[in-house]
Amino acid sequence: MKAFKNILFPIDLSEASEKLVETVQMVAECFGARVHLLFVARILDYFAGIYVPAASITSMEKSIMEGAEKKLYEFQERYFSDRESASAAVLPGDAAEEILKFVSEKKIDLIIMGTHGRKGLDKIIFGSVAERVVKASPVPVMVINPYKSN
Repeated sequence: MKAFKNILFPIDLSEASEKLVETVQMVAECFGARVHLLFVARILDYFAGIYVPAASITSMEKSIMEGAEKKLYEFQERYFSDRESASAAVLPGDAAEEILKFVSEKKIDLIIMGTHGRKGLDKIIFGSVAERVVKASPVPVMVINPYKSN
């Protein structure tokens, strides 16, 4: 069996992400793997079609990216501060597309993600990120239901 040296843990910074930490830590420990935390901030280009000024969209996206970086680093410090081999990144774009790009660029061996994080309108509008990643991933994906684990 191939050893997992680089594990991607894409998170949405919701409470569902916290529920998966223990599993990610355990798998990383078993394989001596580096954990890559990734948050993808949705870009707001789709609002441009309804006459929202581009300057407003750009300003909002900048604020979202800055806030996401702060929250992600807090998450990393809280749950992965004892792992020297943990990194964190925030990228703009479509979550599934950016996750799959990250896999290729960082030579990820395994993805561990939740079946669902945010609920309601977000899921209806944007669909299931986990489903899209599982269907297109070139590496194994461990998908965990955060509401049924532990």
